Amino acid sequence: MADGPREETAERLPERLAAALETFRRHLAAERGVSGHTVRAYLGDVRALLEYAAQSGVTSPDGLDIAVLRGWLAGQHASGLARATLARRAASARAFTAFGHARGWLPSDPGPLLGTPRLRRKLPEVIRQDQMEAVLGAPGGPPERRGQPRGSAQPGSAQPGSGEPGGGEPDPGEQALILRDTAIMELLYATGIRVSELCGLDLGDLDHDRRTVRVLGKGGKERTVPVGLPAERATARWARDGRPVLFTPDSAAALFLGARGRRLDPRTARRVVHTRLAAVPTVPDTGPHGLRHAAATHLLEGGADLRSVQEILGHASLATTQIYTHVSVERLTSAFRQAHPRA
Repeated sequence: MADGPREETAERLPERLAAALETFRRHLAAERGVSGHTVRAYLGDVRALLEYAAQSGVTSPDGLDIAVLRGWLAGQHASGLARATLARRAASARAFTAFGHARGWLPSDPGPLLGTPRLRRKLPEVIRQDQMEAVLGAPGGPPERRGQPRGSAQPGSAQPGSGEPGGGEPDPGEQALILRDTAIMELLYATGIRVSELCGLDLGDLDHDRRTVRVLGKGGKERTVPVGLPAERATARWARDGRPVLFTPDSAAALFLGARGRRLDPRTARRVVHTRLAAVPTVPDTGPHGLRHAAATHLLEGGADLRSVQEILGHASLATTQIYTHVSVERLTSAFRQAHPRA
């Protein structure tokens, strides 16, 4: 399966361009250690560039000059692609030409001459502090029934917490998943870590005494993030009372487990967040990244400095973190206009 796209590329591209693309793929996957999603995105963009170049008569990487790059990006723009997509494709092209120049394929690197479309930053919708309190305080029913209207139950099913139909002892598996989901929500909000980072945590990454968690972020960069007391307690309870119920030989050292005992999949973690947010009707369903936004914004509103928030979130650039200052100022302005008699 994995070889399908490369075989198709070899048929559609001149041999030297196809070989260059395959070498770039290996570079991304192995040497740079980037995620599979990033590899696929970059390869798709570079493949489109090379196909355009081939149609223009280019048969080898040394034919990629600034005219080819600009012509390709102009065509992408004319097709109506979003600015964010165009910016990513320009970045992919620059990464490929820089790689090609370093390998000696290109006499000079035309990438820096390629402009990047200016992005219009959209301020993220942020969950308020009182809304987060409501979400984290809401009871979590059995996982397969959470999110249903209150008071509704499937025919023949027990009410949340009642275990098997007709009453009896709570189902241990359901109770374990409830503990896990509660710990997921608390930890995501307390630390602002990404879902992928949460799913990659091992038991030894959480220091309960110091209340910190060791996180492996983008590009393999490691950072240590403080953990609040509610999140530490929820995670400790999951590890003590819930995780052993789901544990299997496949669990290894993973902190969070799926229902079958394997390391928690990011898709399952996202589903947990959406379900928990949907349980409180007044809260916008911003998903897992919304918890990251909320953590950063609430830190700044509480007086944290921008550099500290940057370190906690694992942003490579302070400019990425600065968007949260705009969110805080907007909310401050809105509160002022609503409350001040001469606003």
